[in-house]
Amino acid sequence: MTNLVTTPPAVAARPAPAEAGKGRVNPLNGVAHLALFLWALVTAGPLIWVLLASFKSNTEIFLGKPFSLPEHFSLKTYTDAWSEAHIGQYFVNSIIVVAISTAGTMLLGSMAAYVLARYRFPGNRAIYYLFVSGLAFPTFMALAPIFGIVKSLGLLNTFTGLILVYIAYSLSFTVFFLTAFFRTLPHEIDEAALVDGAGHLRRFFQIMMPMAKSGLISITIFNIVGQWNQYLLPVVIMQGSGSDTNWVLTQGIANISVQAGYHAEWSTLFAALTLSIIPMIVVYAIFQRQIQAGLTAGAVK
Repeated sequence: MTNLVTTPPAVAARPAPAEAGKGRVNPLNGVAHLALFLWALVTAGPLIWVLLASFKSNTEIFLGKPFSLPEHFSLKTYTDAWSEAHIGQYFVNSIIVVAISTAGTMLLGSMAAYVLARYRFPGNRAIYYLFVSGLAFPTFMALAPIFGIVKSLGLLNTFTGLILVYIAYSLSFTVFFLTAFFRTLPHEIDEAALVDGAGHLRRFFQIMMPMAKSGLISITIFNIVGQWNQYLLPVVIMQGSGSDTNWVLTQGIANISVQAGYHAEWSTLFAALTLSIIPMIVVYAIFQRQIQAGLTAGAVK
């Protein structure tokens, strides 16, 4: 008996929407890549120029081809900046001041942020807004009060006075950032530690600090960069007889151009600038993943 049922012809499957649009080129991607390239060029261009100029003479910088490679590469400008311009001494001073002030800022700021984020008590919000209000005042508006307080304490032209001012200057942003970060951490682990008998300090140092590692690294890098590049505060604090031995790096770099006037060795100045820039680039290159993780983790709740 003949089979009268016919099999319908096979129909080609339609491509999935994702596969159908896979070959399409979004013109906005090209615009975004072009914008990023121009931004990278604008940002890296001056840094590369400063690096090249540090190997040139004044004649090459101003009368030759300023954007060309140096005729010969020599480290003499760097040795002159390090020894004759005392950049080496100022470099060490900056490391001492920034290391101690950053450690103090992170210790005090993280403890204050943890309490404000995880504990409820009368005046909690008032204290938090008091810290945040410090972000609204530019540095130059507080120079006169800072000078008066440090002078009354007898700490002018001392590392101690500058370190205390750096800590106070950095606490507002540190508490603001870390308070938001500590609020995103789960409460279950904290409560479990409390049930096990862990005290406040043990829960903070052994549980919350490791959990907030990415956020702590991010704000630490921001504090290091901000304090490393600070100029106004050291100028106010480090003054008086013999103050040049306690100068930090930014003061030493400014002194190279101010002291020599029109006869400044610009290649030495650019060498000093390069020496001050390299440490921050290295820090960012090493901790860039932690910085990104900390910022994204603290951005959402």
